[in-house]
Amino acid sequence: MPGLLSKDTELHYKSGTSAWARIDHLMSVPDMGGDPEQVEVTTLQDGVKKYISGIKDPGSLDFQFLYDNSTVTSNFRILKGLEGTTHEFKVIFPDTSEWAFSAQASVKMDGAEVNAALTFTVSFMLQSDFEVTNPEE
Repeated sequence: MPGLLSKDTELHYKSGTSAWARIDHLMSVPDMGGDPEQVEVTTLQDGVKKYISGIKDPGSLDFQFLYDNSTVTSNFRILKGLEGTTHEFKVIFPDTSEWAFSAQASVKMDGAEVNAALTFTVSFMLQSDFEVTNPEE
């Protein structure tokens, strides 16, 4: 039966030559991919506007995490430490498919409310295209 539960989706990072490491407490993953911009190529002889596909613009990728700043290996400290430089990341879905990319991270605390868990958002600015790896059959 087709369908896949999002449970066990993970975000991993790689810094320099180190091994891939999971970043804990991931709560949401953004849309992966992007739509190409429309580039108008209409001439004065055309009766309708014409377009070609331009460059894809996925925008920033906003991942939400449950806030943990309790140790040097907590998710908040890891991601704050990656800010401002380009690193490798990959999203691994439960079927083992992967979406890998290079990006620069920007971390911000989400708003706080009464009786709500503290969360933070990491916005990734892409520095590469996505490399998609399909699961093995």
